[in-house]
Amino acid sequence: MLSPLDYFFGLFSLDIGIDLGTANTLVSVRGKGIVINEPSFVAIEKRSGEPLEVGARAKEMWSKNPKNVMIVRPLRDGVISDYDTTFKMLDYLIRKAHEQTWVPIPRPRVVVGIPSGVTEVEKRAVYTAALEAGARDVFLIEEPIAAAVGAGLPVLETRGSMIIDIGGGTTEVALFSLGGIVISRSIRVAGDEMDEDIVQYMRTKHNLLIGEPTAEKVKMEIGSAYPLPQERIMPIKGRNLITGLPAVVEVSSIEIREALSGSVNILIDTVKDALDDTPPELIADLMESGIWMAGGGSLLKGIAQRIQEEVNIKVRLAEDPLTCVARGASRILEDYNNLRRLLVGLHRGSTHH
Repeated sequence: MLSPLDYFFGLFSLDIGIDLGTANTLVSVRGKGIVINEPSFVAIEKRSGEPLEVGARAKEMWSKNPKNVMIVRPLRDGVISDYDTTFKMLDYLIRKAHEQTWVPIPRPRVVVGIPSGVTEVEKRAVYTAALEAGARDVFLIEEPIAAAVGAGLPVLETRGSMIIDIGGGTTEVALFSLGGIVISRSIRVAGDEMDEDIVQYMRTKHNLLIGEPTAEKVKMEIGSAYPLPQERIMPIKGRNLITGLPAVVEVSSIEIREALSGSVNILIDTVKDALDDTPPELIADLMESGIWMAGGGSLLKGIAQRIQEEVNIKVRLAEDPLTCVARGASRILEDYNNLRRLLVGLHRGSTHH
């Protein structure tokens, strides 16, 4: 039975879904869709410890910041690595979401997506950070479930469905049936690891030192997991490790595909491992419905085609894969009565009684 105060807050509550990602954090508001899509970066003034910039502005300063400014990525491998900075980032995002709505009550209900492989301590850190950032109620949902809901997969039905969610810090492979996860795999090989692959390749093959921002740009422009219809060449700027001087090296998309092959092969092996443990009746369902991909990493050119070729099951890209987790988290609150069983532990934390 709801108290009068709970009922009042329920009428006017701002419902927010958050994809708290290693690379990007997205915020979805019920009735409005995605209202914030910001890189998970915070620029901190060293002396005061106060945030100067959050999101895109902070990322622009990455590897270019002056000595008195520290650039922090508060999430690593999909979990909180810097609690204080994560709290400041969440506080900023929740307040910014409020600015884009008419709701006068500054205490929203929040659903936050978390990787399926996180520990209870890591869950508690996300939960507490969201509460302290001003949430009235906090619910946690595993990212592959949120991604599947956001992609429109029939997770509550008896027939099986599978999603591969490639984020910045983690890749999640999950098979669903009857509102639960039947098989899941969570590995800390994803977009960031691919960027590091490119950094190391340029160092060892071309004696060129480049930063992660450059590597990310190369991955997005000419990176691939499958031969391209027309291979490309891209000039990459950096510092020559032998002379110490600036240099430009032209690199082909074939080389970058080679650089990424280690991480791509690990992803494929993870999918194969999940399928190897999948009951035969659910395999039959997947052969009919296919496997779906979500997350920013699924935008790597040819990754769906490569996985499809390796596992012999149709692989499809979800609509707007980057926003699937945030949209799914938001939809949980929209249809709470039907979808609440998808939530995980620590799912309620009301700050009023």
